Amino acid sequence: MSQGISWSLAFSGGVRGLEGAHTSQGPSCPDHETERSANRNRARADPRPPVLLPCSCATLAAMISALTRERLSELETWLSERPKKGRWLIVTHDNPDPDALAAALLLGKLLRTGYREKVTLAHGGLIGRAENQEMVKVLNIPLSRLRSLNPKNYQHLAMVDCQPGTGNSSVPPSLPVDLVFDHHPLRKQTSSVPFADVRVGYGATASIVAEYVLAKSIELTKREATAVVYALRTETLDFSRESLGQDRDLYHYFHARADNRALGRIQYPRLSVDYFATLSLALRNLETVDSLIVSHLGPVSQPDIVPEIADLLLRMEGKTWALSTGVHEDRVYASLRTTNSRAHAGSLMRRLLGRRGRGGGHGVLAGGWVPIPAKGEWQEAEAELAVRLARLLRKDPEKLARLDLLPTL
Repeated sequence: MSQGISWSLAFSGGVRGLEGAHTSQGPSCPDHETERSANRNRARADPRPPVLLPCSCATLAAMISALTRERLSELETWLSERPKKGRWLIVTHDNPDPDALAAALLLGKLLRTGYREKVTLAHGGLIGRAENQEMVKVLNIPLSRLRSLNPKNYQHLAMVDCQPGTGNSSVPPSLPVDLVFDHHPLRKQTSSVPFADVRVGYGATASIVAEYVLAKSIELTKREATAVVYALRTETLDFSRESLGQDRDLYHYFHARADNRALGRIQYPRLSVDYFATLSLALRNLETVDSLIVSHLGPVSQPDIVPEIADLLLRMEGKTWALSTGVHEDRVYASLRTTNSRAHAGSLMRRLLGRRGRGGGHGVLAGGWVPIPAKGEWQEAEAELAVRLARLLRKDPEKLARLDLLPTL
């Protein structure tokens, strides 16, 4: 897929198929530096949080794909013709990452400001990673725990950065899903959602929702721009993995409007002693065979640490596949990473977990979980995942051996 042209799977009550969306028109507006200087001068005179006006240049119009304009019109028609009105519940996957957080924040803004809807943002699990906790705190993202909410108070449900049937989002079963925005591969149940926009070519779900906000000419604050910037940086690993020119254009546009001090606080938060204890454990429990590196963490205080360790392991010299596993409550969580840009880590993860598990992902990263077969058998479950992955990668599982890290003097 050539960079600069995005292809999307767009759905409205069913599959609509592949559609060409947008040709990139280059980087951000040349007036950005002038705008930033003016914003700084206004900030000195008025300490209140600034409201950011949409850019009037041609670059902004070019960033909004024809597909988004078409889908926005369809969304507006659906919203006006839906059989019942009422409050919206916007749900991320259980343990939301920056992309899910930013997408939820922007969708809430779109529904509230664009259509005067009442909205609540929620998730069903934990926000464990220190950077993600800091993002919620610094940007003041109004996120609730699903367990604290009464589903009877809501009439509509939207899912961002996840889809029905994936097993990674604790959506209330009493609420039918009305909206889905995602950039992961399409799931079967999504085709029955009244309105769904799933674009597998986009680097982040936040990019998709951001286009809708811009197309609706909704004013954004610095904290919302900052959320998009951090989401794009983390989801694409600073554009080193799957992304398009569209994601880059949006990044440049919002970066000129972001709060750099807030970004710094989010990227470099204080880390708990528990984090370093888990890191030490991960490095003591390494196994390897050929280009595969594995670490079993055992019981962890929160599942977000599992993908964080997988990201770290993939940086090891000579390794092209990394698997990290960890146990939380009654599940064994697994995170898979690869440097092979042609790999299909998401489909490989689903094969790895089998019918008992739930999982998915992108080309180079994936995650999921399997239930623990019986109490106290998590060690066997973790070990079995490593053996199965070795076989799937055509490596000899009998050669999986402990890797002891000794300093080179």
